[in-house]
Amino acid sequence: MPKGFFNIPKPVNEPGLNYGPHSVERAMLKKALEEARAQEIDIPMYIGNQEVRTENKLVIRSPHDHKHVLGYFSEGDASHVNEAIKEALSAKEAWENLAWEQRAAIFLKAADLIAGPYRYKINAATMLGQSKNAFQAEIDAACEFIDFLRFNVSYLQEIYAQQPISGKGVWNRVEQRPLEGFVFALTPFNFTAIAGNLPASAALMGNVVVWKPAYPQVYAANVIMQVFKEAGLPDGVINLIYIDGPVAGQVIFNHPDFAGIHFTGSTKVFQNIWQTIGNNIHKYKTYPRIVGETGGKDFILAHNSADVDIIATALIRGAFEYQGQKCSAASRAYLPKSLWPKLQEKLVADLESIKMGPTEDFENFVNAVITEASFDKLTEYIDAAKTAPGIEIIAGGNHDKSVGYFVEPTIIKTDDPYYVTMCEELFGPVLTVYVYEDEAFEEILKVIDQTSPYALTGAIIATDRYAIEKATHELRNAAGNFYVNDKCTGAVVGQQPFGGARGSGTNDKAGSMVNLLRWVSPRTIKETFDPPKDYRYPFLDREM
Repeated sequence: MPKGFFNIPKPVNEPGLNYGPHSVERAMLKKALEEARAQEIDIPMYIGNQEVRTENKLVIRSPHDHKHVLGYFSEGDASHVNEAIKEALSAKEAWENLAWEQRAAIFLKAADLIAGPYRYKINAATMLGQSKNAFQAEIDAACEFIDFLRFNVSYLQEIYAQQPISGKGVWNRVEQRPLEGFVFALTPFNFTAIAGNLPASAALMGNVVVWKPAYPQVYAANVIMQVFKEAGLPDGVINLIYIDGPVAGQVIFNHPDFAGIHFTGSTKVFQNIWQTIGNNIHKYKTYPRIVGETGGKDFILAHNSADVDIIATALIRGAFEYQGQKCSAASRAYLPKSLWPKLQEKLVADLESIKMGPTEDFENFVNAVITEASFDKLTEYIDAAKTAPGIEIIAGGNHDKSVGYFVEPTIIKTDDPYYVTMCEELFGPVLTVYVYEDEAFEEILKVIDQTSPYALTGAIIATDRYAIEKATHELRNAAGNFYVNDKCTGAVVGQQPFGGARGSGTNDKAGSMVNLLRWVSPRTIKETFDPPKDYRYPFLDREM
């Protein structure tokens, strides 16, 4: 078999298409949307080499048009979890022994398939199933997913190339073994790229995976599996199942071959998983890797030296793109009193210009929230704010679920920096602002740091460099991704590795080499070329 030190294609970030009027990509995407809406598909689980269907069919509807049926998927039970684990472990030996460049080629091909023939299909699926507009789908399902696949291969090569020094007569080397067992990928509804990356990153490093997506993301997850299969991913390496969470957990977290979890979701669920793993630690062959990116209560802080237009744009985009359903979305803002009158006027005017409706209409900036349960939770907070003392609804506050789960972008002004919507994660288009006295800038830094258990993203907007430095230092533990003069969303693979600490996760930085290091177990090998043949050391010799 030929060998070599192979150089992979140098990764560059996938450029996003703009989908402007009369553009080719706009026409292609609209065609893909029409084709998807015109059919009801039957989505199977993918276990080993089988497409598995069950009698229990769950319906998939568009959040912005919940009377329209997109298709159905087959919900499984504990037997399917066991079968997925069995198939994963059966595929493990051949997969982990496959040359790394062969594994890399599969995921590089997957990236090119998404960039080419699958681009509009996966974007359309994300728009219809997760209610993302064309721009949000493009930067997620296409660009970010492509970037994950290409940059991860580069990180793999970088990890393999890191080798120890060797002394005279010795050759030291390190090999990166996949984990001993299977990895469980538990993925969220809000990003198709994350849903694809969590199983793919572990698999790239030679692991086998059982993948359970959030139910509202199954429609696009099915397209991801189609891409992986067309790219040549062997059967059983990634097994896609649709199982109720506690049912899946009962099997997986009691299995001796459970080797790790790659998770994105709520903090509460992640903490429960961690506790379960801890309670079962004696059952496993090895200590499982626990990697999780969880919740956020992300902030934007403005200084009185900031430009009002920059603040307003950061708040509107940071809080309301994809209906605030990003773990990085701005949900609390701290604004100086001197700028507030002009800023309020700008924010209200901007929101009045925003259109809300279905994703198929490209003029809509805001679409629907993901489920009725999310709608009900958000509207409960909004309605409570309407009558709470010291609270004012600056903009929005309306909602309607008769056609889709539409919640109007809402700005709440509070006199209390510890009001409930300043502290609790809402995961929707609700921004709460607190107006502080200009001279209390340093005091507000402490409030920001102490308000939330999360530490995912945050931003400072200012032109005063002393203020920027002060905020950057004082808030160093309050955000794993910190932005200066920008919104607190939009991390790009290879540019801003993403993750947070505290209640926001293990901060293993998806989009960087750090994350891939969690899916390997290094082995050090020392080879001595002229080994000693006598146990005695020179210091033992008698002086004459």
